[in-house]
Amino acid sequence: MGFDSIVTNGIIVTASDVLPLGVEIGIIGSNISCLGTSLPRCESTKIIDAKGAYITPGGVDSHVHFAQDNSPTGDNFISGTRSAIAGGTTSVLAFASQLKTATTVLPTVEDYHTRAKNQSYCDYGFHLILTNPTPEIMSKELPILMSQGITSVKLYMTYEPLKLGDAAILDVLMSARSLGFTAMVHAENSDIISLITSRLEAAGHSEPYFHAISRPQIAENEATYRIISLAELTDTPILIVHMSSEVAMKHVRKAQTRMLPIHAETCPQYLFLLSERLKGNEQDLFEGAKCVCSPPLRHHPKDLDAMWRGIANGTFTTFSSDHAPSTYDHSGGKKLGLKDGVMTYKHIPNGVPGVETRLPLLFSHAGQEKTSRLSLQRFVQLTSSDPAKLYGLEGVKGNIAPGCDADLVIWYPESEVEGGVVIEQKSLHHGVDYTPYEGMTVKNWPRYTILRGKVVWDRDNGGVVGGVEDGKFLVRGKGRIVVGKMGQEATGMLSGERDYWR
Repeated sequence: MGFDSIVTNGIIVTASDVLPLGVEIGIIGSNISCLGTSLPRCESTKIIDAKGAYITPGGVDSHVHFAQDNSPTGDNFISGTRSAIAGGTTSVLAFASQLKTATTVLPTVEDYHTRAKNQSYCDYGFHLILTNPTPEIMSKELPILMSQGITSVKLYMTYEPLKLGDAAILDVLMSARSLGFTAMVHAENSDIISLITSRLEAAGHSEPYFHAISRPQIAENEATYRIISLAELTDTPILIVHMSSEVAMKHVRKAQTRMLPIHAETCPQYLFLLSERLKGNEQDLFEGAKCVCSPPLRHHPKDLDAMWRGIANGTFTTFSSDHAPSTYDHSGGKKLGLKDGVMTYKHIPNGVPGVETRLPLLFSHAGQEKTSRLSLQRFVQLTSSDPAKLYGLEGVKGNIAPGCDADLVIWYPESEVEGGVVIEQKSLHHGVDYTPYEGMTVKNWPRYTILRGKVVWDRDNGGVVGGVEDGKFLVRGKGRIVVGKMGQEATGMLSGERDYWR
């Protein structure tokens, strides 16, 4: 049987190797069939010429918010996944969010299936946000969801409509350990934030900039230390999402050196943006609302440098967009925080857009030069292969290898983008009206995005050339531990001590 497609004349990058020019990718149907040199062609074989450019696996963005009820002016699955493929992402994991008053999660998940089915340009899956983990849900409904390929949950330590106390978190972590689902945690100390917020409000400090003041790094540091302690107590692997603090990152690194299965994620906003962006400008004092997100943008360049160190040294397992935007110029979007000329940061919807710019921003700093902040292999680990491993997609997504889905990103040869690519809102494909990275120059952009063997993004010939029904639901298996291992005794506990109560 001949190949349906052959990708030739490219430099293939995987999580472990940069392959020499001349290795080709043979595709049959939706899968990679083989890698080799001088692969046989037949009359019907489609040849895709990479022109000497890098080829990386299709991006796996494991943290996006599409079609969320608390963000009615944000992206739905159509606009969000359209933006994803335009930036080289072929798989997204979005969130199905349980209401605090709900005593079941199955209807919630079914509703999100309806929101996404036949409305996605790329493949997609769901995490479940648990806000009311009843015994019935934990014992009966989560096993059902696991069998349906939803194998991860997200827990919040802050936000009144979402947060869980430590006792509830411990119950979920023990269920996660026994059932094998991946637990994600938003770690900020809710009481610290509440106290500072109320005192800022009393003092009349309500402009967008004070969002950063209300959520200091110590709130993230304390919650990070606490969730690591809870995970160690229960011997449960976790991933701490969207980290922004150096001290919190050091808590993770220390746990990892003890071989605890503690994973961490950071996002583009914590590598490139500072809290100064929350101050607005003379033309629009409220413009800082565009950059309100949580955890907030930090204050100093050294905070950005710390996150870059975590990117390079392996502390972070995943690099996700946390794409969670609201339209800026809309009374139901970011301007919920602007009433009658009065700015109130606590009413501004949290989140920034970033699913389309995630890969180009990080790729700009990946390479083999002395000035590169990370290697090309590390780029693949963070953006594709490690998220696939952690979230039950290993062997399907995140790698360029026989048997995997033929999800590929073909970049431009460097000679064709010598001046780089300027990020501009007018060129992006999301459904909101701004990008926080406006005017930044990246060194490259995906020329082609290939989803399961089909070219869905061709930047030079029409842009988005895929269809809104191309995306399929990802039935995920159990994720695997990428860092550390289970089965270790907690600090100060006797061997077998957990057996008395677990």
